[in-house]
Amino acid sequence: MNFTLKIWRQKDAKSKGGFQQYKVTDISSDTSFLEMLDILNNSLVHEGKEPVAFDHDCREGICGMCSLHINGHAHGPEQGVTTCQIYMRQFPDNSTITVEPWRSTAFPVIKDLVVNRGAYDQILQAGGYVSVRTNSVPDGNAIPIPKADADESMDAAACVGCGACAATCKNGSAMLFVAARVSSLAKLPQGRVEGIRRAKAMVAKMDELGFGNCTNTGACAAECPKKISIAHIARLNREFLSAKLKD
Repeated sequence: MNFTLKIWRQKDAKSKGGFQQYKVTDISSDTSFLEMLDILNNSLVHEGKEPVAFDHDCREGICGMCSLHINGHAHGPEQGVTTCQIYMRQFPDNSTITVEPWRSTAFPVIKDLVVNRGAYDQILQAGGYVSVRTNSVPDGNAIPIPKADADESMDAAACVGCGACAATCKNGSAMLFVAARVSSLAKLPQGRVEGIRRAKAMVAKMDELGFGNCTNTGACAAECPKKISIAHIARLNREFLSAKLKD
């Protein structure tokens, strides 16, 4: 398979970026998208050119580091997968593929397709702490938790913090990310120690870092690789209002 790649190149956050066009040929249909970029970079290095910088780590759909906007979609054309789970057979032969970094004010470009997602770390830090017994293996039945609550908490905890929600949202909102983090703890006793202030503190930090407001378009959930439901945003709103009322 042969492809034309339009890839965003940018030296650093202060430099002006732009698209550059590359050709890749004889690509196997079973090649993953990141492997295809590896092949491109190998060719660029042999030509004495600067390779394309992009994030990656596990390449197993677990970490969310492979955060790319492909043909206008976060993580590519498929739903419920990360970029590393996209294969070249999902693109028509001889097609043109546009690859960009996350487009969000809170995620400044570091280089090429790599962005700084440290804002998410700051939001997590604002969430406070949890009460967890350490240094020994806890008894799985020591703290009774209804299965429905445990399942809902685990669904929210599946969020990998990749940033696709904020990059997809027309407002640049991180509400789905914050909602997943708050909701994963709101249903568990371990999260109650900071439960009263957690939602309020994380929303305040989100606003401080320049993320936009949520208008419930649902675009975030549609592009989320872990299919986090916007129902968690409703819980975040309840937790936030509850904290405000207690103030």
